[in-house]
Amino acid sequence: MILVCGETLIDLTPSSGGSGAYVPHPGGGPCNTAVALGRLEVPVAFLGRLSSDPFGQRLRRHLVDNGVDPRYIVDASEPTTLALVGMSGSGQATYSFYVEGTADRGLRQSHLPTPLPDEVAALHLGSLAIVLEPGASTLEHLVERERGRRVVSLDPNVRPAIISDSDAYRQRLERLVCMADVVRVSRDDLAWVEPADPATIARRWLAAGAALVVVTSGDEGATAYSASDEVSVLAEPVRLVDTIGAGDAFNAGLLGWLHETGELRRDRIEALGSGKIAEALRFAGRVAALTCARAGADPPHLAELKITRRSRGDRQDRG
Repeated sequence: MILVCGETLIDLTPSSGGSGAYVPHPGGGPCNTAVALGRLEVPVAFLGRLSSDPFGQRLRRHLVDNGVDPRYIVDASEPTTLALVGMSGSGQATYSFYVEGTADRGLRQSHLPTPLPDEVAALHLGSLAIVLEPGASTLEHLVERERGRRVVSLDPNVRPAIISDSDAYRQRLERLVCMADVVRVSRDDLAWVEPADPATIARRWLAAGAALVVVTSGDEGATAYSASDEVSVLAEPVRLVDTIGAGDAFNAGLLGWLHETGELRRDRIEALGSGKIAEALRFAGRVAALTCARAGADPPHLAELKITRRSRGDRQDRG
């Protein structure tokens, strides 16, 4: 089982009719990743605080209906976090967050399951949950406690609008990277974290402790760095609708591939050759591409990926 930790929230996205109205959709990086894993039929549970308000109830149903185990969800009375989403002409999403006094950020050490059962093979975290206190310190404590016992996956998913102390954030990110086994980060996030060549940062993170660092670059594809390899793959062509949840879907695709191939262990990840890394990147990229082909954070189900692969093979067989 993969335990995804962090926030759930409601994305308020512009309606398609141009009326100026906003439509609520379940969201939040960790929530999106958990749902995408569930749709890929990977055993997954969610750790976080959910509000008892109508939005929180909707988020709980969304998780459960998509195969996410709710046993580690903590009930809360505070309101649900909101994200106001803006869309550029090219389908790129921008976000304004309403996070003060909301449910998800209130995760404390007393809420953590102790101990975690052996079936939890990996932890995944990132996004707002590693910024907003007290939840950010709680999850850092969880990673410190569990590192070495199970794989730790990190996606910073940097949101500068909510980072009040950039130096403190960068220090926490470096600490988390040192404890992580897999790091997925966008090129845009890296540009904010440090104005250096992505390969230079990735190599430094590997030296700090990560086993695999994946840098995604939108429609330019992704590059993975390990101790022995640097592997790049092109993005899968897609008719872009929007990019909401694309990175989260990529996370799920990568973790799902590692789980399904029996590679979701630190020693197995360290031993991955370039061929397997490329296979993992292509699968994760396909999951992200299908998410970009429809509105909102709406990742594909496993059956859709099987159909995509079979259809592509049929076309190749016909010459």
